[in-house]
Parts: sequence; structure tokens; C-alpha cells
Amino acid sequence: MRPLPSVVLAGLLTLTAPLVGSTASADPASPVAPVDPHEAQTSDGVVGPIAAKVSARQRQDRTDSNIKRVNVVPGVDIVQWDQSSSRGPNELSLMTVKWQTPGLSVDYANPGSVAATAPVATMLKADAAAGAVAGVNGDFFDISGSGAPRGVGRDLDRGLLNGRVSGWNGAFSFTSSGWPAIGLVSTRTRVRNYPRLKVSSLNGPVVDPDHVGAYTPAWGRASGTEWTGGQRKGVRYLQVYRHRVVRNSYRLPRGNAFHGTLLVGRGKGARALAKIKVGTRTDVLSGAEGDPRMAIGGNKFLLRHGILQPLDDAQMHPRTAIGIDRDTKTLLLLVVDGRRSDSRGYTMAELADEMADLGADDALNLDGGGSSQLVAKRGKVLKVMNSPSDGHARPVANAIEIRYRKPR
Repeated sequence: MRPLPSVVLAGLLTLTAPLVGSTASADPASPVAPVDPHEAQTSDGVVGPIAAKVSARQRQDRTDSNIKRVNVVPGVDIVQWDQSSSRGPNELSLMTVKWQTPGLSVDYANPGSVAATAPVATMLKADAAAGAVAGVNGDFFDISGSGAPRGVGRDLDRGLLNGRVSGWNGAFSFTSSGWPAIGLVSTRTRVRNYPRLKVSSLNGPVVDPDHVGAYTPAWGRASGTEWTGGQRKGVRYLQVYRHRVVRNSYRLPRGNAFHGTLLVGRGKGARALAKIKVGTRTDVLSGAEGDPRMAIGGNKFLLRHGILQPLDDAQMHPRTAIGIDRDTKTLLLLVVDGRRSDSRGYTMAELADEMADLGADDALNLDGGGSSQLVAKRGKVLKVMNSPSDGHARPVANAIEIRYRKPR
């Protein structure tokens, strides 16, 4: 077996924890998910090239070289290296964050509204006054529509911005007690005095058929039938402002800013909204399960309590992942370049292998493909440290943002 990166890079990272509970190096039949050759694994919908079939032991046989180290601020380091295997070469960038370092904090970033996109560096630049120094791209998003993220988003200062009751709940978060976590984070939205009115999403890209979605000014400007997937009949919206229903109409607003909360219904959801009269006293209340301080969505769990999860070992893509090494109190933010002759990208199973070797106990896959980007402050400039497959930094929905303020 190759030397673990946690040992190779120990002089900088001190990531010497064993693979707690992992079968990554010992079990040649580590779990692999059934292959769907048509499944899109990134927001851009590209189906990646298929990797050569190898055993789990062969898959984990990787050689690292050309290691480069960069310190960003106290507690934040970047390591970049080349990697070779029987499947071909890769280039990797790892950012480690010692989350208990005085002056460091980890936050959620977006372009200023939920329905907007921007390169990660642009988001960090906007937060420069708050001490933003580094970050990686975050959740999968509606790339061909609104640009809104698929899962949960909670900002340290702005609170809960978006999320779902079910269906896209895998997330990285900091708990109310200040510890990082990877797991399911559901959001709940309820309408006071209407307990039977089921709201399935908060500022989601599209309202589910026969459901109700809630939209707040954090979304941006009203999106009309984009909220209903183009459906024009059997739709309705209700506006709640200053504790009252102030509007109830089948004509969905579009392009205008709004106050309060809009409840948008399709089918059965629209019929339920139609029964609520203008002037009715009510409120729309939203919260995230466990009340995390910050949260950002992803899709697949790569590792759970040190155990490799069943994952696809066929499609190769650029990848972004976040992991937690609890022994060393370190966050591991990994970007693997891809779609190039000198860096083919990883399969999901390879991504899990690498996160395990780096010492992660839990790890989550974030958006990949052309979205994968790692940004850090070098001098006074925010620099993209990896090589995005689009040839430039793609506008994305959100990011994991690292902030630093020198303690007084």
C-alpha cells in the first residue's frame, strides 16, 4: 500500500490518525454502488468517462509526488501534489483547517441572494471585510435555471437561507455547540394556524408537484413560473407580510422584489392555498433541525464513522469533498482536478479512498465537474489554486468560506 498522505505530509499537517474503522486498505471487496452509466454526478450534467475496472486493492494503490506546501493563515494550510495509479494521473489540492485555531471561523458564502451564482473568489472578495481568506465550492445547484442550491444553506450571520424537508439533506455543518458535523440536516417550514399545510422547501429551485414552497427576500427577485417548473395552470401564491395574508392569486409574480414570505403551490398545494383568505392572521416560520450555526448541502456521504460507503467506481470527474478528522481537530477540503489529459479526475469510490487515507472520519461529496475550485488569499490577492476544468472559475451557488481575524 502507498504511504498515506497523512504521513507523507506530516511535517506540515500532523495528520497521523489511523483509519478509524475503515476497511479501505484491508478489504479488497470494499463497497461499490451499482453503476448507472447515464447518471449525472455533477451540476453540469456531464456523464464522465468510465474508469478501467480494477479491484479495490488496485484502486487504492496510488503514488504521490511533487508535493508543494503553502501556509495561508495560522491554522490553514494547502498541500498540492501529483498522483499516479493504473487508471492514470491526477492533480490534487488539499486545504486543511484546524478549526479550533484562535481567530478562525468557518462560514457559508453565496453571491448575496439564493438565486444567483458567482465564482468562489468573487464571494470571498465580497466578504473580505469579515476576514475571508479561503474557500471551496459547495452544493449542487440549478445550473440551467435559477442557480439556486439543491440543499440546505445556513449562514452564521444571516441565518437559514434555504433547505428542504427531505430529498437533499446531506450536509456539512457546525452544530449549535460549535462542533463540525456531516449528516442529514432537514429544514422545517410551518404556517401558523395551518398545521396541515405542508411546505416542502424553503427557497428551493422548484416547488415539488402538489406541494408548497416558501420564498423569502433572501431568494432575490420573484421568479414566476420558474418556481413551478413552467406549470401555469393549477398554481397559486399567497403573500404573508406583517403577520397577515396580504395577497392570494393565481398570477405568479416575476421580476420584482418582495416583502414578507411568498407561499407558492402546485396542484394540491395550490388548492390548499386558495382556501386561505386575504386578511387572515398568520406567520411563516422556518428552522433547521438541530439549529446548526452554519450548514451547506452536498449529495453523497463518502465516509460515515470511518466506514467507506457504497459508491460508484465508474465515472471519473473533477471532485470536491469535505471531511472531518476529529483526532486532529482538522477539516479536510479536497479538490481533484479532472477532464484533462494530465488529471483524469476521480470516481466517487476513489474520492472516498483518498479521504479515508487523509484521516477523515466522516466525509461528504460536494459539487464537482467545472464547479470544483479551491481559492486562497496569496498576499493581497485571492487566487484559484487548482485548475478548473472549464479553463476558468465557474459561477456557482455557494461556498464553504474560511475566515481569519488575528486575535487581539
